Amino acid sequence: MSPSDAAWQQLIAASHGSGRKAALAITGGGSGAVGELLRVPGGSRLLIEAQIPYDALALAAFLGFAPAQACSAETAIAMARSARARAAGFAPAGTDLVGLGATAALVSDRPRKGEHRFHIAFANAAGIAHCTCVLAKGRRDRAAEEDLVSRAIVLWLARACGVAAPSPRSLFDADDDYAETAVAAVDTIDRLLAGEHDRVTVRPDGQMMLSAPQPSLLFPGSFNPMHEGHVLLARVAEELTQRPLAFEISVTNVDKPPLAAETVRHRLAQFAWKWPVELTRAPTFVEKSRLFPGTIFVVGADTAERLFGPKYYGDDEARMHMALEEIANAGSSFLVAARIDAAGRIRTLNDIPVPRRYADLFTEIPEHRFRLDTSSSEIRARGVQPGRAVGNS
Repeated sequence: MSPSDAAWQQLIAASHGSGRKAALAITGGGSGAVGELLRVPGGSRLLIEAQIPYDALALAAFLGFAPAQACSAETAIAMARSARARAAGFAPAGTDLVGLGATAALVSDRPRKGEHRFHIAFANAAGIAHCTCVLAKGRRDRAAEEDLVSRAIVLWLARACGVAAPSPRSLFDADDDYAETAVAAVDTIDRLLAGEHDRVTVRPDGQMMLSAPQPSLLFPGSFNPMHEGHVLLARVAEELTQRPLAFEISVTNVDKPPLAAETVRHRLAQFAWKWPVELTRAPTFVEKSRLFPGTIFVVGADTAERLFGPKYYGDDEARMHMALEEIANAGSSFLVAARIDAAGRIRTLNDIPVPRRYADLFTEIPEHRFRLDTSSSEIRARGVQPGRAVGNS
């Protein structure tokens, strides 16, 4: 099928009219797919954005981490997930989003020792699917390989948009090694939001587990956005306790609506290939201690102070003591970092009037090891990069 064929143009037009909105990320080869999609009128109905993070640093910046191998199925999947998560920030709530990632290693101006290959993945509401092809080496020049990958991307995107399109396999010869895999979505996040699960563990590679071993060191927060202060605090906490850390996001909140599924996925994308994340329905530390007995919770001094504020217990001091007793009986405790408050004052554990009976629940991170000067809410309000986080690693 040639890009000039009427059938090819009709296929692209069908993708434009599918009702989906797509974001693409392409590296290494296949960028001609963007031109193919926009050559047919109506591309604005489909495309939100198309990025080509070609340089290694640009790819790492797009993903939020440096992949072990740029041209791999894992990287294509991560690109698709990141593209879809980015698209969620540009599209109205409820939009049917598609993220597509493609990475290729093709004919170069230098002899390539490895295989000529590509990996394309999409992420949509139904799940994730990817295709891979090792091209017969030496058969095609760069332009021919580029053309094949570009057309494969268009076909794979059409499939992601629910269009009845030929498989990219139809583009290749018998000695080109082509394979594809589709993984249906389990809707684990939706089930968590619906109350069917209380806890979901998300591994750095994106795998979700319902019965993973519980972490012994947990950093709760909304992480909207995650910033360098969070990363530094996590590393310092691991060094001080000699325990591996996981982050925790509660999808429910005491005084706010539950997070939307797309919001949860967007925040999870920040941790891809970096850290494990616990998704819970536990907005309070009492509920967290029930899910994770014996766990050390990493918090800022401002959060620790709220544990002793009666207003957070309906102005019922007895409820406050009951909550703290339950946390203590669960064997949980807190590692407390210094914070700069709204007035510019340094707040540490020593500034909090901790009743003597609960003193053993709290351990301070020395200010010279870590102090967080900026919060995620301040970053959102200012629209600037994170403020200073100090510490020694």
